[in-house]
Amino acid sequence: MARVVLGLGLSHTPLLVLDPARWAERAQEDFTSKRLILSDGRNVSYDALIAERGEPYVKEATRENFARQHADAQTALNRLADEIEAAQPDVVLVVGDDQDELFDKDNTPAFAIYHGADVVMHPWQNLDAEPNWRIPVTVGYKMDAAHVFPGHPELGEWLIRGLISRDVDVGSARHVPEPEKRGFGHAYGFVVDRLFRGREIPLVPLLLNTYFPPSTPRPARCYDIGRKIAGAIADYPEDLKVCVIASGGLSHFVTDAKLDMQVIDGLFADNRQALADIPECAVLSGSSEIRNWIMVGGIVSGMKPAWYEYIPVYRTPAGTGVGLGFAAWHPANG
Repeated sequence: MARVVLGLGLSHTPLLVLDPARWAERAQEDFTSKRLILSDGRNVSYDALIAERGEPYVKEATRENFARQHADAQTALNRLADEIEAAQPDVVLVVGDDQDELFDKDNTPAFAIYHGADVVMHPWQNLDAEPNWRIPVTVGYKMDAAHVFPGHPELGEWLIRGLISRDVDVGSARHVPEPEKRGFGHAYGFVVDRLFRGREIPLVPLLLNTYFPPSTPRPARCYDIGRKIAGAIADYPEDLKVCVIASGGLSHFVTDAKLDMQVIDGLFADNRQALADIPECAVLSGSSEIRNWIMVGGIVSGMKPAWYEYIPVYRTPAGTGVGLGFAAWHPANG
């Protein structure tokens, strides 16, 4: 019987790949942005954000603070990598979101599982037209080339069949037809690059559509599917140690620490209702990746919360940025 030996959650923002001296460079795009989505669902420009709230984060948006937060985040990431090294999983399930990488906007399932033998990364396109800070990020995301990582077709297919039998209509994918144009994105590549420490651990990518309405599952649905994934894993007939990882989030591109702590508190209390009560307007745009954490919360329900680290990053005085989250769950009897 397969068993979940470790649950993890982590952010995968470019800030975690960039030297903190370049965080301010990333912030330059915020100053001209016309599409900053708040937790109440409103879309505002940076100028409108200042007009509404002023600039309360002047002291936080400094190079000195960025350096401290970067160091704290790297410590947390190292701790997550230590967790994987100690658990020695046979396979890693990564719940991430596809951002026009494997799928496109003309074909976006609400939820899909990849059960191919090769997990092929999607090289970042049109880098010549992108800001310079994106170039080193492609390396940390494993999106600088069509890297290939091992999948676990048997468990992937088992999960699809198990979810269908549990009344979850799940999408299925097992091949990357055009590796030069399609493939897996940063939600998966960052995990491999930063946490695996060079080891080849088979991957089963779970692709949750968080970004692109109308096929975005409600927070409660994400949690409930997670519970059914846990049941399917437990029914797998072979002895398999499984690690599950939520990749992405927390709030961005306007940092909302209150929302982020509501998510973390709900997950660590295993409080389905608290997670279900998160309004859909709060999980749009970048903050939509909170859904990945909620799905993993369903998978690890009943496990023991081990630790978390939360770092609210305000890269501009008005508060644009990201809530960096890192967390771990251990078996209840561990």
